[in-house]
Amino acid sequence: MTHDQVQEWLDRYIAAWSASDQDAISGLFSDDAVYSYRPWDSEEHSVTGAEAISASWLENPDDPSTWEAEYSAYAVDGDKAVALGHTRYFATDAHAERLYHNAFVLRFDEDGRCSHFNEFFLLKKD
Repeated sequence: MTHDQVQEWLDRYIAAWSASDQDAISGLFSDDAVYSYRPWDSEEHSVTGAEAISASWLENPDDPSTWEAEYSAYAVDGDKAVALGHTRYFATDAHAERLYHNAFVLRFDEDGRCSHFNEFFLLKKD
């Protein structure tokens, strides 16, 4: 993978999340991909397979008008990459504004689909 290819994948990731499009989400990941929402916690927070990942995203989809995200490829080495960025959830009646700093550790297959996704995040406290 090149830096530009990883950035393109991250941009498609945000677009698929915003659209809540099952095919777009599934298309980001290999058939046997592992997506770890909280890899430091337990395997209970991991999902395996593109279809299962898509289903987990769509269980409780975020309204695209309630958030914004920006992620950038930070380091790329062959099939491995690290991305950094942020996710901001806007204030609503249900909660105050939240800003998360994100780091993704990624591995891609030969077709440019993500085969391992580890998500790390930190909620910014005022």
